[in-house]
Amino acid sequence: MSLKGKTALVTGATQGIGRAIAEQLAAAGADVVLHGIEPLAAGQQIAAALAQAHGVRAAYVPANLADAQAAAGLVAAATEALAPPDILVNNAGIQHTCGIAEFPAERWDAILAINLSAAFHAMKAAVPGMRARGWGRIVNIASVHGLVASVNKSAYLAAKHGLVGLSKGVALETAAEGVTVNCICPGWTDTAIIQPQIDARAAQLGGDRQAGIRELLREKQPNLTLLPPSRIGDVAVFLCSEAAAGITGVALPVDGGWTAQ
Repeated sequence: MSLKGKTALVTGATQGIGRAIAEQLAAAGADVVLHGIEPLAAGQQIAAALAQAHGVRAAYVPANLADAQAAAGLVAAATEALAPPDILVNNAGIQHTCGIAEFPAERWDAILAINLSAAFHAMKAAVPGMRARGWGRIVNIASVHGLVASVNKSAYLAAKHGLVGLSKGVALETAAEGVTVNCICPGWTDTAIIQPQIDARAAQLGGDRQAGIRELLREKQPNLTLLPPSRIGDVAVFLCSEAAAGITGVALPVDGGWTAQ
C-alpha cells in the first residue's frame, strides 16, 4: 500500500485524527501538506518533524476554513508549498452541542462552513487536477453522525450528513476518471473534540475520567473503547491505495459497532 510519489493535502492536520492521518500517509511514503490554524512557525515545526520521521517532504499551510475564499484557495496554496495534491483529506471540523431552541446561529454557520462548505471548496479546486492526471483520492472524514443521529447536535448532524451526500455525488461524477471519493465515519475517537463531553460525564461521576468515558461509550459504542486516531489513519491509507481503487462513494463506519445496532 505504498503511496510513494503521491502528494497529500490534509486539513486540520496538526492534531487529533488529522495529524494521525498525516502521519500514516507519510509512513506509507506520501509527501504531505498539512493544513491548520496554528501560526506559520508552529505549523512548520510540525511539518519538519513529520518529514524527518518518515523521510518524505512536508509543508504547512495555515488557513481559516470558515472563510470561503481561504478554503477555495487551499489547494493552490498546497500546490505552491509542495506540489498539486493527488490525495485530499478533508478532516477539519468543529463541534457544538446544544438543544435546537438554544443553538446559537453563529455556531450553526461556523460548523456548516468548516465541516461541510470547506470540503466542497477544496474538492472543487482539487478535482480538475486529479482528472487531468487520471488519478486521485479524496477521503472525507465524516462521522457516525453522518449516518445516524444523536440529540443536541443539529449543526454537526446536518454538516456530516451533507458531507456523506456530497461525497457520493462527486464519486459518481469522477467514477470513470481514476478518482475515488469516500467517507470515513469514526465513532468515539480519542481526540480533543469530544473532551468536553467526557468532562461532563466525568463530573457527574466524581471527576473519574475513565468512568466518564465508559459511561459515554456505553450508550452508543459496543466495543466500549475510545479508538486511537491512528486507526482512522490506517483506514485512510487503505482508501488511498491501489487496493481500494474499486471503492468509491462509500461511507465506511469505523465505530466499534455503533451503527450495527
